[in-house]
Amino acid sequence: MAHNNSVTAGESLMRSINSQVILVQVFVALFLCINFLLITTFFMKDFFYTTMRYILFANALLSDSLILILTNVLLIFSYFQMTMQICLCLIIYTLSSIYTLVTPVTLTAMTLERYVAICMPLHHGELCSTHNTMHCILIIHCLSSVPCIVVLSIFFASASLSLYKQYKMCNVELFILETWQIYLRSAINQFYFLSMCIIIIFSYVKIMKVAKAASGENRQSTWKGLRTVILHAFQLLLCLIQLWCPFIEAAVLEIDFMLYRNIRYFNYICFYLAPRCLSPLIYGLRDDVFFHALKYYVLCGFVKNNSFHLTN
Repeated sequence: MAHNNSVTAGESLMRSINSQVILVQVFVALFLCINFLLITTFFMKDFFYTTMRYILFANALLSDSLILILTNVLLIFSYFQMTMQICLCLIIYTLSSIYTLVTPVTLTAMTLERYVAICMPLHHGELCSTHNTMHCILIIHCLSSVPCIVVLSIFFASASLSLYKQYKMCNVELFILETWQIYLRSAINQFYFLSMCIIIIFSYVKIMKVAKAASGENRQSTWKGLRTVILHAFQLLLCLIQLWCPFIEAAVLEIDFMLYRNIRYFNYICFYLAPRCLSPLIYGLRDDVFFHALKYYVLCGFVKNNSFHLTN
């Protein structure tokens, strides 16, 4: 009887896990399609790829798409208990580590762009030129690479050559050989978290002051910019909470394995997938110009929109 109960529980668990994995596949496929439409729309008009906020938006979309693909691959490998060579895992870890941070750093840059546009309108054209935007994207990638470089530098200095040829389950713990490396990585992540929070709060306060002093159409535009900053802050908060997820999961793993799996799945949905699914909503659908362009191309030009053509 006990054996039958355990078999039933195991089958129930397998059905639950199956439904969870299938749900993730649906979400990933859906938002990859949406991102593909948005990226295609971005490249269809030169107005978009000569404007800083849209270039940064496209950078965030590409980063989000890559993270969706990589994390989904790792989820499938983990679900089927598949191993891979450390060298391949090293490549996946490098990309996922860098582009996990590219999104929140890009969101911070987009917030600063809104601050410049609203609080320093006379300097916006100069500071947010296409040339400076390319430099900004380079800086974003350099800043996002720092934690990965630190972790891998220590790993390369400590790991034996034979380790690279081994086959193991791919996860970040493979590259953490000493306990103090965990604290170092945590310190770097917390520094990034604090820095980005300060920038978001500073931009919000400055834009709020301008919004209160503005009038007419300027007031409406400023408040719209302020709402965008708030949405960026919420999206950024979800992105940054994921920096704490490994510590929460490690603590829960000591208590109960099933609870650990459930919390890990919850963290993946809420703090990895969700914030990367908000970008299309914030700039893809809320932005009038981009939304009209998207609708125009999705409907293959059958619906004419004067505001879209006037803007371009």
